[in-house]
Amino acid sequence: MKQARTLTDKQLKQVLAHCSTRKHAARDRAIVLFSFLAGLRAKEIAALTQANVLGEDGRVREEFTLSPLQTKGRKARRVFLNERLQKELAIYLKQAKLRAICPALFQSQKGAGFSPNTMCQLLLRIYDGAGFADATSHSGRRSMITALAAKGIGVRVLQTLAGHSSISTTQRYIDVNDEQLRAAVELA
Repeated sequence: MKQARTLTDKQLKQVLAHCSTRKHAARDRAIVLFSFLAGLRAKEIAALTQANVLGEDGRVREEFTLSPLQTKGRKARRVFLNERLQKELAIYLKQAKLRAICPALFQSQKGAGFSPNTMCQLLLRIYDGAGFADATSHSGRRSMITALAAKGIGVRVLQTLAGHSSISTTQRYIDVNDEQLRAAVELA
């Protein structure tokens, strides 16, 4: 099976620019950034609740725990939100008209949460509209892991962030490109 395409920072900016043209711009930006900055799967993004990301004081948390029902491997795991994602999420929450009866963080036009499949389809439409028809719902996740590996983050840390049970799975996520190879030989 072919792996999801990784996107560069420049390409991510292009995707986010496309999001700003969409009807639900803040929601779509936040969804894309959860994939790229927190490394969440489409299933996990669809399963996010307002209670996951908001503290009792109503502020966006720095970290939260996904329950076993929210993850692919049915194992709870912590998710860390960097400052950029926290700010984007706060912007989204200010603009969103979330229905109180629906606990989902990301709600469709009808006010219901997304299923894993509809979240995948939304991401595919966003990428396609931005000119990346070959990107998939896993592209953000692979891009994050690849970018962190290129910055020298150890594979064990990446494994934990990704929620993988095996380091070999994490290693398959890491894409090697010409820029990295050039930088490596300069170190010799």
